[in-house]
Amino acid sequence: MKHRTPHFLEVIETYQGIITSLCHAYYSSVEDRKDVRQEIILQLWKSFDTFKGKSKISTWIYRVSLNTILSRRREEEKRPDKDLLTLSQIGERGYFYDDNDQFFNYLLSKLKDEDKAILILQLEGYGNNEIASIVGITMSNVSTRLHRIKSSLREKLKIKIHAHTKV
Repeated sequence: MKHRTPHFLEVIETYQGIITSLCHAYYSSVEDRKDVRQEIILQLWKSFDTFKGKSKISTWIYRVSLNTILSRRREEEKRPDKDLLTLSQIGERGYFYDDNDQFFNYLLSKLKDEDKAILILQLEGYGNNEIASIVGITMSNVSTRLHRIKSSLREKLKIKIHAHTKV
């Protein structure tokens, strides 16, 4: 066990950006991000010896990280104390999006968890086959869902652009 610790720490150091970006994509609270990051690292540690190198290590890290996050999100949905903001509440609280990145991040936060994972992986440059393997769905399902996600985002961006051009 001692010999694997330095290698594990090196892997975590090298690929911590994947874990961090996924935590940010799914959680807005700093505390929640810290908690889920710890859960991910624990799951990576527990399964580190089972990684056989048949896929890229980054693919394995995405798979473990997303499975950990999605499991946690399913558990959170079962809790009655969820605090979700509606679009009208956002307007009431004075949330404004100064640029397209902020608006895109808002739209990303509103996607279903699995759709968010699919889009993030595609934006990271993974092919449909790798995405299917990581998320655990068929390649044709990935293609269909990506098409629907992109169409939905396009429509929402059109609405935003249209709203900004009105005087």
